[in-house]
Amino acid sequence: MKYVILIPIYNDRESLKLLVENINSQIKNINHDVSLVVINDSSSQQIIDTYTNLESISSFEIINMKENRGHTRCIASGLKYIFEKKEFDFVIPMDGDGEDRPEEIKNFIQLSEQSGEKSIIGERVKRSEGVIFKVCYQFHKFLTLAFTGKSIKFGNFTCLSKSTVKKLLDEKATWNSFSGSLKKIEKHLISIPSIRGKRYFGPSQMSFFNLLKHSLSIISVFRKTVLIRSALFIIFYILLIKSYASVITSLPLVFLLIMIYSISSLALRENIEEFNNCLTNIHDIDKIK
Repeated sequence: MKYVILIPIYNDRESLKLLVENINSQIKNINHDVSLVVINDSSSQQIIDTYTNLESISSFEIINMKENRGHTRCIASGLKYIFEKKEFDFVIPMDGDGEDRPEEIKNFIQLSEQSGEKSIIGERVKRSEGVIFKVCYQFHKFLTLAFTGKSIKFGNFTCLSKSTVKKLLDEKATWNSFSGSLKKIEKHLISIPSIRGKRYFGPSQMSFFNLLKHSLSIISVFRKTVLIRSALFIIFYILLIKSYASVITSLPLVFLLIMIYSISSLALRENIEEFNNCLTNIHDIDKIK
């Protein structure tokens, strides 16, 4: 079978080089065709490097984008490029900094041999960040579950069948939230445990603000459910505090209204026309192998 590993990258040349070497090492004994597609999100630094260990990789190309459009849209653009330009059975999106561990690629491939048309997600069972980030991440998962009814314990590191990729390309939410869109379009996903690794170089790029935006972007995919649950909460809460109304007791309602406004704003990023035309943002393609 043919597998394409999709890697979005921005200003992280050293990590990319090490990741490519590690991928090459991990797939040596895999009897399948594995290629790499890197989406360079208009990096301000030089991304091309000298790659000496590519014997296990069938092809390797770097797609250089004209404008920076962010991590999620890099993945969406990469999926569209692969679907239109490459022959494949599965696509494996993964981060380019080492936090998605290349040693888990073979687990995806082995399971996909029996999965048929079903896609596979790497469910996070362990993370490498500090205590504060872990607490915030748990709150993010709770918030998502409470307002959408969806338990989303995975990120970009997945193994997508061709039929799933087609569904993602037809879903406008993919342009705004990869994991939210995948959870929306696929009801039966196979999960395997995945350990979040450590960045090869430098600190994690996921700040508290980015985590909050990431969480609200996922929630915005299910905004109809969110609005219904929010309305029920507001009615119940007003009845609960009507005898004790004050500035303090009103704060949960204020925060809820801010959240609703935020997800409504983020939902405006779902632009199917822009998604369909995303390959016009390609500046050039470097074929490394």
